[in-house]
Amino acid sequence: MNNNRPSHYISPSKKNKKIAVLLVLSVIISVTAFGINSRYNAQNTYTAIPKSTVKKDSIASVKAFEKVYAVLMSPRCVNCHPIGDIPLQGDDSHVHKMFPKRGEDGKGLYAMKCANCHQSENTKGEHAPPGAENWHLPPANMKMVFEGRSAHDLAKQLIDTKQNGNKDMKKLLEHADDGLVLSGWKPAQGNSLPPMSHSEFKKAWTTWLENGAYAPAKK
Repeated sequence: MNNNRPSHYISPSKKNKKIAVLLVLSVIISVTAFGINSRYNAQNTYTAIPKSTVKKDSIASVKAFEKVYAVLMSPRCVNCHPIGDIPLQGDDSHVHKMFPKRGEDGKGLYAMKCANCHQSENTKGEHAPPGAENWHLPPANMKMVFEGRSAHDLAKQLIDTKQNGNKDMKKLLEHADDGLVLSGWKPAQGNSLPPMSHSEFKKAWTTWLENGAYAPAKK
């Protein structure tokens, strides 16, 4: 037997054990890092609902949109979603008597700003300005017109991210509770309510979206 081996010599068996230990440590570190990263992504990012988990019921979806459409075409909604750049007023949806213009951000033009009259709450008095935080029309680059839209066309428009303010499924569902949407059920004195309660509208809105967001047939 040769006992004149260098001081740094490692026997094959010891070398194999060392390699095995390093491999095990490498696997443990990789698995731990993957778990941490997965938890981080789950908590900090939104993953779109997989198509395989989205229900597809065109009958239920279209039926629900009939209720949604009735609300969106009521004065409380359509008055702030006009064809032109001047909002509408009243239950007959006449052109706003002060002729305020939309402006680029939807909040008015020059000194004629929406917030000058529309405060955070309704102004007291019959036919006085209704109010809510951040009162405005949709911006000029995404007008979201409701006025004159058929049920088919409006349904298509609402789910088109190029026309709906870049809203995905999650944001569309949340929009039912937006402050300006909710203000429709707190009309100024002398103005009518939408044709159903907010809870009924939200249920129909959710049913429409979660069953495939189908558009009614063209008429």
